Amino acid sequence: MCIITCLEVCTGYMARLARLVAGRLALDFANSARGNEDLSWDEFVSFLMDAGLVSEERAARLRPLVYTEAQAVDSVLWRILRLRESLRAIFSNLVEGEPIPPSWVEPINEILRITEGHDELVSYKGVWSLDFVARENGLDWLLAALARSAAELLVEGPRARIRRCANPSCRLFFYDDSRTHRRRWCSMALCGNRHKVAAFLRRRTARRRES
Repeated sequence: MCIITCLEVCTGYMARLARLVAGRLALDFANSARGNEDLSWDEFVSFLMDAGLVSEERAARLRPLVYTEAQAVDSVLWRILRLRESLRAIFSNLVEGEPIPPSWVEPINEILRITEGHDELVSYKGVWSLDFVARENGLDWLLAALARSAAELLVEGPRARIRRCANPSCRLFFYDDSRTHRRRWCSMALCGNRHKVAAFLRRRTARRRES
């Protein structure tokens, strides 16, 4: 039972790690489409909690809304999926150096227009940052931080160091904040380590064939 529990904990940790490797909130959200183009309300709330946008207590209050406020949840889920589809297209073009059609940005602007809030200085481990705090009116506020993060990346334009994982079976987006700006993997703990192991096995197989 202990082994099973440990495996479940590790699996859950790796799943959360895979969702949050990009270094920018909007990129992590775009990555959430991997392997499943749909997104349930529970999955979205879990993403918000893993990203630190809502507390565990707030998440527990949000989850039942799928039953108690089904119409409102359906409406915001449509906005969520529309935003994610737009972000994936935008970030793909940024990676390829292609222009961004204005129509692709509309889902971002739509959320920026309807979500009110304010900037607030927040300290984390002694480092100050300017974060946007949305006014919690309805459910659209849940998308405010996502839209703002995407807007900040778009404003960076060609300077935004958005990359895609070099692992052909992964291709997650990430922001290259490495010193040399030559980062190749979404995460060294994930695809980077797998690449090292695969390379080691190939070398060992080649040596055995030569001997």
